[in-house]
Amino acid sequence: MKIAICSDHAGYQMKERLSAWLTGMGFEVMDFGTDSPESMDYPDVAHPLAQAVENGSADCGIAFCGTGEGMAMTLNKHQGIRAGLAWNQRIAELTRQHNDANVLVMPARFISWRMVTLIVRTWLATPFEGGRHQRRIDKMPVPKG
Repeated sequence: MKIAICSDHAGYQMKERLSAWLTGMGFEVMDFGTDSPESMDYPDVAHPLAQAVENGSADCGIAFCGTGEGMAMTLNKHQGIRAGLAWNQRIAELTRQHNDANVLVMPARFISWRMVTLIVRTWLATPFEGGRHQRRIDKMPVPKG
């Protein structure tokens, strides 16, 4: 499985640590940056990650920023992205089960490294339930016209 990953400066340390952890577990990681803890603009890394997931270069994505909010808002501008913000395992599970989230976003300033690993394990292991949830997923893209 190919996982795209990105962060802003606030999430840089978590992204670096998660990238190594995922690689050690046998995942292929596509790192879209940032490459340092120096201040930067999260849309600069969010848009390329979203494009990789949309075009199939990556199977899914994981992103960090300080609160997770800015990253999630930017990612969700893309019609093919369903980015879910999770700060615990239950939220991560529900973003997959009910929303078929293809990008996981986490708030780097508000969760521990241990919580990151629990959230990621849960999110990657949880399947989409389909059924009534699929009908809702089908209505998410903005209608044309």
